[in-house]
Amino acid sequence: MKPIDGRGVAAGIMAEVSATAAELRAAGTDPTLAIVVPTRDEATAWYVRSIERAAAKAGVTSRIEQLTDPSGDDVADLLGKLSADPSVHGIICQTPLPEGVRLDEVAAHIAPRKDVDGANPTSLGRLAAGLPTFAPATAAAVLELLHHEVGDLAGARTVVVGRSTVVGKPAALLLLNEHATVTVCHSRTAELAEVCAQADVLVVAVGRAHFIGAEHIKPGAVVIDVGTNPTADGGLAGDVDPAAAESRAGSCTPVPGGVGPVTTALLLRHTVAAARG
Repeated sequence: MKPIDGRGVAAGIMAEVSATAAELRAAGTDPTLAIVVPTRDEATAWYVRSIERAAAKAGVTSRIEQLTDPSGDDVADLLGKLSADPSVHGIICQTPLPEGVRLDEVAAHIAPRKDVDGANPTSLGRLAAGLPTFAPATAAAVLELLHHEVGDLAGARTVVVGRSTVVGKPAALLLLNEHATVTVCHSRTAELAEVCAQADVLVVAVGRAHFIGAEHIKPGAVVIDVGTNPTADGGLAGDVDPAAAESRAGSCTPVPGGVGPVTTALLLRHTVAAARG
């Protein structure tokens, strides 16, 4: 089994982002990403710091907007103000959100032209209609890695396990736009292993450590593991059993080092694209 080098793919995107950011700054525009953080969750804080570091290396300004115990109205108001701020080009709203606050409701206040993580329901609707938009960065990272590994996806028999609006649904839509043949599975899919084992391309985003075993993987399949499940020792585990991938897959993204770095790089690519207009 060949590991898919997410860090290498991300490095290529970051070089492109750095060049574009330099062009924008030379023309008088400072590409800026605003990150709204409505939580004190440590895992979220770690992720935000990783975005800050990547942005600094690429020449993109990151603006952290930390909120303490906000209401839904507080989050929505801040997102609306950032949307109206001409110095801000991209906006993301981190999760988890406070209890009772729904991402779709507050993200509707992000202007679609600045919605670099595809959180506004309007962005998902445009994606479904095949119209220009920013797709959720993790779903876009799935496609970026598949382009790197497979190339042309037309006709590829693909199974997506997971139906969230953050990964599963938008990834399926992106694959359909590439003319892949897509099946979306979820917790109520009958005979899941049998369905998955027919896939030449298997995308897994269920949020359950090592959920996918050898019986789910067609020999030689390309597997994209989106899972980032915390482990007792402070590490991360994917949704795919590494031993199963090693014995059955043709190639597979590692966790960590697969989808994650590409997701961060694409958030910055989307930001400089929004700044360019």
